[in-house]
Amino acid sequence: MRRILSVLLLLAATVSAGAKTYSFTSPDGRLKATVQTGATLTYSLERDGAPLLTPSEIGLTLADGTIIGPGTKFRGPKRRSVDESINAILFKRSTVRDKFNELSLPAKGFSVVFRLYDDGLAYRFVPEKTVTVKNETANFCLADDWTIYVPYVRKHVETLEGQYMSAQESQYAVHPVSQWNKERIAFPPVTIDAGSVKLCLTEADLRNYPGMYFYNGNASTTLKARFPAVPDTELQGGHNMLQSIVTSRKDYIARDAKDFPWRVVIVAREDKLLAQSDMVYRLAKPAQEADWSWVKPGKVAWDWWNDWNLYGVPFEAGINNDTYKYYIDFAASKGIEFVILDEGWSVNLKADLMQVIPEIDLQMLADYAASKGVGLILWAGYKAFDKDMENVCAHYSKMGIKGWKIDFMDRDDQDVVRFYERAAATAAKYKMTVDFHGAYKPTGLNRTYPNILNYEGVFGLENMKWAPKETDQITYDVTIPFTRLVAGPADYTQGAMRNVTPGNYHPAYSEPMSQGTRCHQLAEYLIFDAPLTMLCDSPSNYMNEPECTEFIAGVPTIWDESVCLDGKIGEYVVMARRKGSKWFVGALNGLKARTLELDLSFIGPGEALIFADGPNAHRAGRDFVRTKAPVTEKLTVKLAPGGGWVLQML
Repeated sequence: MRRILSVLLLLAATVSAGAKTYSFTSPDGRLKATVQTGATLTYSLERDGAPLLTPSEIGLTLADGTIIGPGTKFRGPKRRSVDESINAILFKRSTVRDKFNELSLPAKGFSVVFRLYDDGLAYRFVPEKTVTVKNETANFCLADDWTIYVPYVRKHVETLEGQYMSAQESQYAVHPVSQWNKERIAFPPVTIDAGSVKLCLTEADLRNYPGMYFYNGNASTTLKARFPAVPDTELQGGHNMLQSIVTSRKDYIARDAKDFPWRVVIVAREDKLLAQSDMVYRLAKPAQEADWSWVKPGKVAWDWWNDWNLYGVPFEAGINNDTYKYYIDFAASKGIEFVILDEGWSVNLKADLMQVIPEIDLQMLADYAASKGVGLILWAGYKAFDKDMENVCAHYSKMGIKGWKIDFMDRDDQDVVRFYERAAATAAKYKMTVDFHGAYKPTGLNRTYPNILNYEGVFGLENMKWAPKETDQITYDVTIPFTRLVAGPADYTQGAMRNVTPGNYHPAYSEPMSQGTRCHQLAEYLIFDAPLTMLCDSPSNYMNEPECTEFIAGVPTIWDESVCLDGKIGEYVVMARRKGSKWFVGALNGLKARTLELDLSFIGPGEALIFADGPNAHRAGRDFVRTKAPVTEKLTVKLAPGGGWVLQML
C-alpha cells in the first residue's frame, strides 16, 4: 500500500513538474491572459484584476490519434508585439489599427497562438502540415452567471446535429447563461453582459474548417463549442431543388485542414465600443496583392421583397423585361448603382443557371442597364452555382452582369465553408462581386476577398413578409449592432415605405411593411454595415416618397470613419459616419420613447439635413419631419417608440 502511494505521489509530482503557466497582457495592460499547460491546456482572462473567463480547456483530437492540449509538451514560448495600420478595402473605416501582444507556444507539429488586444483575446491552432481533425475542444468558462444574448437555431429537430442545417436567422433569447435551452444549439456571435463590460464570442478567418456553435447542457456557466462533421452523403433537394441536404456525416469535422480559425473573445467596457468593433476584420487573412479597384459597392433596387409590385404602369408587372426596364429606369433616375434580378429569372426546379425563362432577355437588359449607368446582379441558388460556377461566371461576366447574390447554402460544415472561398475566388477571376444570402455569419472573408460585399445570416426585413404579429423586430434592430453586426456586414435589406407601429403590424407577403417609424428605416442605412445595400420597396412607393428616396440614394455604403456615439444593447444606438469630409449621424430606437443629448462638436459648424420622427409617429409610423438647420455642438434628439433620426451634413 505504501509503495502504491509512493508511486502515485511520484506521478503527481511528475505531472505537476510538467505543468507551466504563461501570462501576458494587452498593450494597455488592462487585460491579462494566463495560459496553463500540463494535464490540460487552458486559458483564462481578466480585466483590471476581475475574472472574465476562468481556466477554459482547449485542444484538438486528430484522426491519427494525436491529441493537442492534454499532456502536450510545449517548447519555450515566443512573444512579440505588433502595432501597425491596415488599409481597409470597402469597410466601415479606411484605416484599422492592428495593435496586439502575442504569445506562441510551439510543440511537435503544432503551435498554439494567443493574442491580446486592448479590446479582446483571440487564439488559434497552427499546424505545420495539413491534418484531419476528429474533434476540437473549445470551452468558454464564464466567471459568473451573467446575462447572455443567444441566437438559438430556430429549427427544432430530434437531435442537436440536425440543427446544423441553418440559415442563422434568429432573434435573441435573453437570460442567465445557466438557463440555456438544452434542446438548442446557438451560433455566434453571442454577447454577454458581464456587468462592468460586455463580452462577444465569435470566430474569425474561417476558411477551411467548419463553423462553430455553442451549447450548454448542464446548467453551468460554461459554453462549449460544437462543430458539424464533414458530410458523407448528400441529396439535392430543399428549396426548389437548390440545396444540398446532408443525409450522413463522417466521424471527423475537418480534412486536409491547415488554416484554423481564430476563437475570439471581444471585450468592451461600454456597449458603444462593441458596436464599433473591427476585431474580426483585423484577424482575417489580408487580401492578395492585386487590383481590387474594379469592385464597386453601392445600393440596389430590389424586386423580391416588394413582390415585383408596381402600379401606375402600362404593363403587367412581374418577372419580365418591361418590369426590369422600369426598375433600371428608376435606379438610373435616382443614382442607384444596381438592380438585382432575384429568384425567378432562370427556369425553376432545374438548378441550371444557363436556362433563362422566355420572358427575360438578359443580354438586352444588361445592355439597357449599361446604357443607363446601372449594373445588374443575378440571384443564384447554391446548388446551381456550385455545380457550374466557372461556366456561369465566364458567360454572364461577358454579358456584362456585375455580380451574384448566392442563396440557400444554409450550412457551414467544412464543405460549404470551402465553397464560400471558391465562389469568391471564381467570381473575382471574372471581376464579379458576391452577396452571400442564406449564409452563416461573416468571419472576415470579405477582407480576404474584397469582392464579397455582403452576407445575410440575419433576421432581416424579409421576415416581415411572414413573421407572426407578435414578432418584435424593433428590439431586434437595436440588438444586432451589439451582436450580429460585430462580426461584419449584414444583408438586412431595409428601406420599407409602409411603416407601422408594432400593434398595427401584420404579415403581408405582396405588400409588406416594417415595424417602427419611417425614420427608423432611414436610420438603418447609417447603423447597419452593408457595402451592398438593398432598397427593398417598390419603385412605385419610392417615387411617392421623393424626400426619403433622395436621402437613401445619397447615403454611402462604405466609410472612412465610423464611431458609435452612444448606445445600449436592446434599447438604442447612435452612429456617426464620415465619407470624405461629409458626416452622417443616425439614431435607432427601441420600444420606449427617449430623448438623447448628442455631442456633435467633432463635426464642426455647418448646415445639416435632418429627418426626425413626426409628432404623430407613435401612431402613424410614416410621420416624419424633414428640416435644414445649422449644427450646434450639443443637439437634443427626440425619438418615438421604434423611432429613428438621421443627420446629413450639407
